[in-house]
Amino acid sequence: MMNSINLENTYTSLPPEFFRYTEAETMPDVTVITINEQLADLLNIDIGFLKSQSGLKFLSGKNSKTLPNSISLAYAGHQFGHLVPQLGDGRAVLLGDKICQDGVRRDIQLKGSGKTYFSRGGDGRAGIGPVIREYLISESMHHLGVPTTRSLAVLLTGEKVVRAEVSPGAMLARVATSHVRVGTFEFFAIRNQKDHIRKLADFMIERSHPDLSDKKEKYELFFERIVKGQASLVAQWNSVGFIHGVMNTDNTSISCETIDYGPCAFMDSYEANKVFSSIDQYGRYAFSNQSRVAPWNLSRFAETILFLISKNTSDAIKVVEKILFDFDKNFNASLDILSSRKLGFKNYSKKTSSLYSELLNLMEVGKADFTGTFKSLKETLIKEDDTIFLNNFRNMDEENQHAISQWLGAWRKLLQENSESKTEAIEFLSSSNPTFIMRNHLVENAIGKATKGDFSDFDILCDLLTMPFEIKENHDEFYKPPAASQVVHQTFCGT
Repeated sequence: MMNSINLENTYTSLPPEFFRYTEAETMPDVTVITINEQLADLLNIDIGFLKSQSGLKFLSGKNSKTLPNSISLAYAGHQFGHLVPQLGDGRAVLLGDKICQDGVRRDIQLKGSGKTYFSRGGDGRAGIGPVIREYLISESMHHLGVPTTRSLAVLLTGEKVVRAEVSPGAMLARVATSHVRVGTFEFFAIRNQKDHIRKLADFMIERSHPDLSDKKEKYELFFERIVKGQASLVAQWNSVGFIHGVMNTDNTSISCETIDYGPCAFMDSYEANKVFSSIDQYGRYAFSNQSRVAPWNLSRFAETILFLISKNTSDAIKVVEKILFDFDKNFNASLDILSSRKLGFKNYSKKTSSLYSELLNLMEVGKADFTGTFKSLKETLIKEDDTIFLNNFRNMDEENQHAISQWLGAWRKLLQENSESKTEAIEFLSSSNPTFIMRNHLVENAIGKATKGDFSDFDILCDLLTMPFEIKENHDEFYKPPAASQVVHQTFCGT
């Protein structure tokens, strides 16, 4: 049955400096908390196998001889703007990769599996808190339609992990189209290993962009696709109020997926400069800065591949500068479409863009919930009742109340002028504004219970996140913004 997984480790075709062979450590008592059956189906792995003793060994990284050797990957990274020459997988092993049912090759990685060559003094373990956070938020992002790594399984290790407090040890089986990061390219650029950079670029082109393999300007086109992909990704983050929290270059995926869910969070009340991460003291990765940090990270990537684009450095710089200059255009174009649909419009216009910006300003002044405010537009339109929308705003003086009413009037007028029908507008409002997001207080409650061995909230959230645009009956409290006493103001990496 093990052979039916068809797992390879294609990354080992690269030179030995790219990775270290690493076996997951033996844990005292590994038990499965959850298996993502939908993802297992996509991976074409039999769910019956995963629930068997052989499957448990596979998920916990104790591979039999019929599977490839697991590895930990080398990479560097700019962390909060400062270069760290060697980071790497300090608590993770790549079990292997495989072609999935949709024809896409994906990695399966195990996090929290013990020490590796790259642990830098750490214990390589993970507590249940960070594992549950990543499982819930990554899967929530996927079902919201945002490109992301995904989570296949949560396992308990049977030991205790000491961080700020003692908690049950856990492991996460994570899936990604690739675990190569900007920091992977930086690792070899720092060491002036140009041949390795070329091999890595060729590996990623062959894996993710095979149509470019024979093109004369393949490295330029490769870079252009990554810039466009990252611009679209960050626009999607912004459209759902997501704050990554730690946008270091080692957390910037070459596959343009959201990767590494540390101190991440979805906003409750809207704040342009909102920061949750306890380590982001100066707001480098604040909500409104995400679209500024991404091109900075991509500039670091560009520096590593200049020699591939042209032997003449100044010519190569001109090429990448032109592509990077288009980041803002690509980001704004993506966000304009997303934001227009959040307001119920099929097409973007300067008027819809202006309405969106004005609404965000009003929401910030009125401490309005980001998700709830947009969600309320649908009911406001259906019931022709302005109070449904107005109730989102708190502590508003007469001038601001007038501004909100003015905004609502302008929005209705533009809908009448631009929508084919009220039904069409309602459809866009329904499909673009989730009713459920993985709010911080929900995650913290689930973690708190799980720490004590109660996974009931975790199970409910796993169910609700699969249908973020619908409301499931009998779970009202999971759809509401937090009460003042429930608001989570800070999130932590948990490593």
